[in-house]
Amino acid sequence: MGNSSKKSNSSGKDNSFLVQAGILAAAGIISRIIGLLYRSPLHRVIGDLGMGYYQTAYNFYTIILLISSYSIPAAISKVIAQKLALKEYRNAHRIFLCALGYVMVVGGAASLFLFFGPGLLVEPEVIPVLRTFAPTIFVYGILGVLRGYFQAHKSMAQTSVSQVLEQIANAAVSVGAAYLLIHSSFETMEVPADREGMVLWGNRGAVGSAMGTGAGVLAALLFMLGMYALNRGLIQRRIQRDRHEVTDSYGSILRTITLVVTPFILSTAVYNLSSTVNNALYTRALPALRELDTVDIHSRWGVFSGQPLIISNIPVAFASAMAAAMLPAVAQLTAAKNAAGARDKIGLAVKTTMIISIPCAVGLFVLARPVTCLLFRNTQESEDLATGLLMALAVSVVFYSLSTLNSQILQGLGKLNAPIINAGIALMIQTAVASLLLFYTNLDLYSIVIANIVYSGAMCILNQISVRKAVGYQQEITRTFLIPLLASAFMGAIAWAVYELLLMLTKSPRISVIPAIIIGAVFYFALLILFRGVTEEELRGFPKGYLLVRIAKKCRLLK
Repeated sequence: MGNSSKKSNSSGKDNSFLVQAGILAAAGIISRIIGLLYRSPLHRVIGDLGMGYYQTAYNFYTIILLISSYSIPAAISKVIAQKLALKEYRNAHRIFLCALGYVMVVGGAASLFLFFGPGLLVEPEVIPVLRTFAPTIFVYGILGVLRGYFQAHKSMAQTSVSQVLEQIANAAVSVGAAYLLIHSSFETMEVPADREGMVLWGNRGAVGSAMGTGAGVLAALLFMLGMYALNRGLIQRRIQRDRHEVTDSYGSILRTITLVVTPFILSTAVYNLSSTVNNALYTRALPALRELDTVDIHSRWGVFSGQPLIISNIPVAFASAMAAAMLPAVAQLTAAKNAAGARDKIGLAVKTTMIISIPCAVGLFVLARPVTCLLFRNTQESEDLATGLLMALAVSVVFYSLSTLNSQILQGLGKLNAPIINAGIALMIQTAVASLLLFYTNLDLYSIVIANIVYSGAMCILNQISVRKAVGYQQEITRTFLIPLLASAFMGAIAWAVYELLLMLTKSPRISVIPAIIIGAVFYFALLILFRGVTEEELRGFPKGYLLVRIAKKCRLLK
């Protein structure tokens, strides 16, 4: 496990959190790519209706998970990091043990509620799917504490590997279980023509996919338990060398955890509640108001939530990783009353996030159709719908990335209520927009997309204002936003031209899009350096930064 840095500046040596963020981001992106790749065979097995049922249940499972366990890694990471900064290893470990007890009680209660009370949340067709998710919440709580413990030590490798293992197990079990459940019920993989058969087909497939989610979390937990066992000797030696006389009582630790975890939970829950609200508006309120067929509604929701929404979330994984890696550093700097050091960390984290998220947004907009075609096999109608929705959602990538990062920055600064208030305001605005557009226009799913953009944009602005007030921080504009945007515009044009040229030669969108993405990415980073959007010192702080500097100098992009 990593040691705390003694200095607080933005030099290459002290920006190890960028390397840790890079490790976590790589794992997050790999995990999401695995998630995307298995979605294609899963979609072929369970169809749009099965995806719709699964995503509806998953949204409510996510909210219960957020309330009970999901915020535990970030919250525990913050509390333990503050103790580690003072070298209070005994108290840090007592927090870890107390947190385990906390999540077992809260996670157990949440699992029981989800198992016995799903009818309060979803329609009958989705109840078995939501019930299948119930045990996963209890297991995830324990996994979250272990991840938070290692993250507090600024060691992201364990979390990163566990995320990849989680997705691999999820992918294998989801597709396999869905296939077996459908085949055992119908003794064929031909989709029934009657409505009752279609509903049962989609239900069985969604249950199998939910089983995969649980299997993935269990696999990750077993790995993290193994990592803890390997580090147990080092942990005990640190505790034995701890000479601090004051040992926190478990009662005071539990109060601290509750006081810290509760705002994290509320902030994360409200922040992610928008998807559940939108799901309820589209799949329950809209059919009731307009007397629409729920099978068709869930099928269309399956296209939206299972394809463009999933794809657009991949770049946000980098912002989430950056936030998780930076949270302990900001918490330690805040505890040491080093506002200047915190501002440096925040500025660099925001800039790095924008350098990644802006070109991703442009790339998704320009190559929306071939990317969708590469990952999913759709009917022409579903492909057209997914493509249009992804192009519109691309705008929200930058907003979500920055708002996600700033929410965690505020929590690291100790401003735990600010993200909750900001998320609540943004949620009210987006719900009003979604309701008006959905019920009084014919925009259909585009109403939900517009609401997503409004929500993420409002969160972005409100969080940015809160961070500025909290630490007197003002982000540099030109090299953080304008230069990446200019380089991304050129990149988008180059990627589109390469794709169209290759498409003329190969007649295959799937073959043409991958070289277009790679060539576009290379041009983007070359232009970014050429336009002086990133300095040599900042480049060295990236994962494999010294190799990047060497390549840039060989290409005469750096002197």
